[in-house]
Amino acid sequence: MKKRIFFQAFLATFLLSILACTDPGQPNLMETDVVVVGGGTGGTAAAIQSARSGARTILVCESPWLGGMLTAAGVSCTDGNHKLPSGLWEEFRKAMYAHYDTNNLATGWVSNFNFEPHVGAQIFQKMAEAEPNLIVLYEHQLQNIRIKTLADGNTKLESVFVVSKQDSSVVNITAKVFVDGTELGDLMAMAGCPYSVGLEPEDVSGEIGYGVSGAYGVIQDLTYAAIVKDYGPGTDKTIPKPANYTDEEFACSNNEDCNDQAKLYSNVDAQKMLDYGRLPNNKYMLNWPSNGNDFYTNIIHSSEPGRIKALDSAKQKTLRFIYYIQTKLGRKSIGLADDEFNTPDLLPYIAYHREGRRLEGLIRFRSADMIQPGKESLLYRTGISVGDYPIDHHHRMYPGQQPDLTFVPVPSYAIPAGSLIPEKVINLIVCDKGISVSNIMNGTTRLQPVVLLTGQAAGIMAATAIREKINVQDISVRTIQAQLLKAKAHIMTYVDVLPEEPEWTAIQQVGASGLMMGEGKTEGWSNRTYFYPDSTLPVKTLIAWAADYGVRPLVALPDEDENITLSHLELLLLNLTRVQKEKMVEDYNNNPKPPVLTRRDIAVWIDKNLNPFTREIFWDGSFSDGY
Repeated sequence: MKKRIFFQAFLATFLLSILACTDPGQPNLMETDVVVVGGGTGGTAAAIQSARSGARTILVCESPWLGGMLTAAGVSCTDGNHKLPSGLWEEFRKAMYAHYDTNNLATGWVSNFNFEPHVGAQIFQKMAEAEPNLIVLYEHQLQNIRIKTLADGNTKLESVFVVSKQDSSVVNITAKVFVDGTELGDLMAMAGCPYSVGLEPEDVSGEIGYGVSGAYGVIQDLTYAAIVKDYGPGTDKTIPKPANYTDEEFACSNNEDCNDQAKLYSNVDAQKMLDYGRLPNNKYMLNWPSNGNDFYTNIIHSSEPGRIKALDSAKQKTLRFIYYIQTKLGRKSIGLADDEFNTPDLLPYIAYHREGRRLEGLIRFRSADMIQPGKESLLYRTGISVGDYPIDHHHRMYPGQQPDLTFVPVPSYAIPAGSLIPEKVINLIVCDKGISVSNIMNGTTRLQPVVLLTGQAAGIMAATAIREKINVQDISVRTIQAQLLKAKAHIMTYVDVLPEEPEWTAIQQVGASGLMMGEGKTEGWSNRTYFYPDSTLPVKTLIAWAADYGVRPLVALPDEDENITLSHLELLLLNLTRVQKEKMVEDYNNNPKPPVLTRRDIAVWIDKNLNPFTREIFWDGSFSDGY
């Protein structure tokens, strides 16, 4: 393994050095099948999965670490999906459990899964280095693109130009398919894709009932997180007093300093505030939303110097917060961790961006699509990644009018495949936080496990387009979903049937066809959808679901108020003539009743006999032959 890792690193360096020698005045040239721009959470997953799926892949990573917000931004307390052991998310978790030799990483109270960022970076690096089809260009940043306008009015990306942060050399990467995994959606903007920024009015988003008013275009606060650790009694790690520091800036961050109702959390003292993001090995993640280090700035359309300046202001706020903890709260032994980020200030390599550009794609995922799947929307049939966290926005630091947002309870949900696909750029896929969702929905689709799984789906999409030599708009949704299921990645959010169970694939496929539905429940910060595999199902319920699928009984089924037996399934779903079905009804009425089936048995029978995944669907969830 060490020899392979060394060889891959050597090969990338060797190719760049050889190409650079051809003409010192020209960009270095590289060619591949898929190029993923952005080594964040989604981009990293996309590149790894693309390579695993057989496509030659280059990943352009802005920082020295893969993983983005999970690692390089230091936000290593994850939100959601604790009960959805799906795909690369579960693979990442298992590697982390193995590292710490425990399956319990609920060290802090904000999350069930907390870890040191450098451990996450090591795991992603090992995963990338294990893929012979993958080359990673670390510390390279998107500079420009080459794009071609086609005769039909669509456009096609031909290459990207990326610049090294180390020596300012430029690499021109030619590829067949491109994936935007940037933090702010920079690649899709360069490619001319329509996109949204910030909060939309209700008449634009179509999301009624959220109390949205004012401050349109405002994005969520970002955070320059920090990892600190307790160096032990008697140590003094107090940093120099930052410029413009005042105690008042962080008053009401905890009860030791404020009893005002303005704080977000009640009954939180200084230690509980730190324990919010407690990590292994006496470390803490500082990503504190209540009068802490959240920061408002919108750098989406800023130049690179402008972005650097604004993000430095966010850094300074975090340093002031650390100084407040050390002095006002008397925690001098807590200082910046010296064994995490190899940066001059020991802060993370990148900021934690909660929101950037959002693609206006083939599909726009809105709250109604999540709240009432199968009623108001069929997009659940096209799911490619899953999430279970509530809609969560950070808007406390906007300097003007704070957006008025009142969120309704939600169940768990599946991201629709069409939200990753632009309308007019035939070889671009978007992942990370830039997918086509409303601003409201960004409050849940932005979270780490969801973004990781969305990136995995993007990687499968890219490799499929390469293998089948088609435009990304022509990719089969069912093909993508089938490959995700082989990778043990959920397309439906059932928490009570796990991937290791033999019926899991059948239940996922039947669920995604709409022939059997689950029940979504709001359970605080951990929303759930249940399939109830060992319960029974009334005949009349399956009749209603089958009608939505396009199947209606030729004859009246017996005992519609009773629970389903094998005879009911055959009568309703087998392709028999009316005469044959009338004979089956007669036999049913004249013979002892067959045993009742569980929902698990029903799903397996439907999947085997009806094979719903052979029926193609459009991006909006409708079947290609109607319904």
